[in-house]
Amino acid sequence: MQSLYIQNSLSRKKELFVPLNPPYVGMYVCGPTVYSNVHLGNVRTFLTFDIVYRYLTFLGYQVRYVRNITDVGHLTGDSEDGEDKIGKKARLENLEPMEIVQKYTNDFHDVTRVFNMISPSIEPSATGHIVEQIEMIQKILERGYGYESNGSVYFNVRKFSEDFPYGELSGRRIDDQLSNTRSLDGQDEKNDPLDFALWKKADTSHLMKWPSPWSEGFPGWHLECSVMSTKYLGTTFDIHGGGMDLKFPHHECEIAQNVGAHGGGSPVNYWMHGNMLTVNGRKMAKSEGNGFTPEELITGNHPLLERGYSAMTVRFFMLQGHYASTLDFSNDALQAAEKGLERLVTAMSKLADLPATASTEGSEADIPSLLDRCAQAMGDDFNTPILISVLFDAVKLINNVTSGKIAITSVQRQELKDGMEGYVFDVLGLKVEEKTRQDGGDTDALMGLLVELRGNAKTNKDWATADTIRDTLSQLGITIMDGKDGSTWKKD
Repeated sequence: MQSLYIQNSLSRKKELFVPLNPPYVGMYVCGPTVYSNVHLGNVRTFLTFDIVYRYLTFLGYQVRYVRNITDVGHLTGDSEDGEDKIGKKARLENLEPMEIVQKYTNDFHDVTRVFNMISPSIEPSATGHIVEQIEMIQKILERGYGYESNGSVYFNVRKFSEDFPYGELSGRRIDDQLSNTRSLDGQDEKNDPLDFALWKKADTSHLMKWPSPWSEGFPGWHLECSVMSTKYLGTTFDIHGGGMDLKFPHHECEIAQNVGAHGGGSPVNYWMHGNMLTVNGRKMAKSEGNGFTPEELITGNHPLLERGYSAMTVRFFMLQGHYASTLDFSNDALQAAEKGLERLVTAMSKLADLPATASTEGSEADIPSLLDRCAQAMGDDFNTPILISVLFDAVKLINNVTSGKIAITSVQRQELKDGMEGYVFDVLGLKVEEKTRQDGGDTDALMGLLVELRGNAKTNKDWATADTIRDTLSQLGITIMDGKDGSTWKKD
């Protein structure tokens, strides 16, 4: 099987990937907190692990891909004293918390489909695993790495660090962490500022709470991933992934919880972290005013966008940067990606009908070498930018064969066709978008997508998004017509 090297965040070096139980691979990815619309930074993270999943499957591994839904415990300000983000959103919209969860889970799934991401093998939710989270807390308490305080339970970081290393993943020493924390004021329930919550006692106004041996409350945010990853993948598994921002404290706390409950060494063999998106050199964030939702990107309804871009253009653009590197988002970069993708798709449309000779005599095409370079690129820590550069070498080859400059046989043609389709469609996850154009350049496929997104928004009572799509299309001279059998559109 083709060798694969992964940049392991724990060792900080590329390591040869050796699954624990070949041909099976266990992969866990921290999923979305479902209280708001997905933004492009999220899309890049989940795209990264869509590629990992696709390539491992392409190599012949049987992958159990687990990606959770965070629907409780993620507090405002990411502190341990704030309000649950989902509960806060429910109060603002006068809805049940689970209505918020369902609404934004549906939106998340819509986005993953738009960008052609494969669904995970298992998609568990935090609220569906409250019993297991309580059981893990009990194990941590029994092993002496936790303590109860006024109905809440905390992880004892200093006690744990006496027996196991803490901070290896993020490279943070305990003394350094302590210098960056506030001192206890005498009213704090924690014994030490470094300790983190496993279970929080809920006050009477808290909407999401459950009974436990310690109080009626809710689990800490970090606990859910420890519970769900080990339940479905075992106490030691192959790959754990997420965004760079989760390395500390979330993933660091996960390691401590897993080891604190089950003992042993690191629960994960390979830690992977995707990097952030920037916009014109600045970090993409709502507070910066440069955060895009997928709907804004497709419709072009954002002050920083010159026009809308198709989902495959955006996917192709993101694949042009290595997942561990920052990627700068701009109109120029998107338009360049759009042109590049069109070149690639146009060349691939010629593959089946390339002229072929009966003999290899005089042929300068070395298809095995080209495909081997594709494998080497992906085997080097999923290096999609290098893979894309090799694929454009294949585009040149296709164009030279078409013009008669290079001859290939029918066997070589089939080898090239199979190889390119495998890497473009199966590994990179690109798909050919409809090019049936109307006046103004809109495609049937894009319009169908926008109508579907608007329909989902209406179903979820997200009237603001539904109205934005309708109004933006109206400005482009396109009318959405709602009927009892669904919505249709027409060009004015």
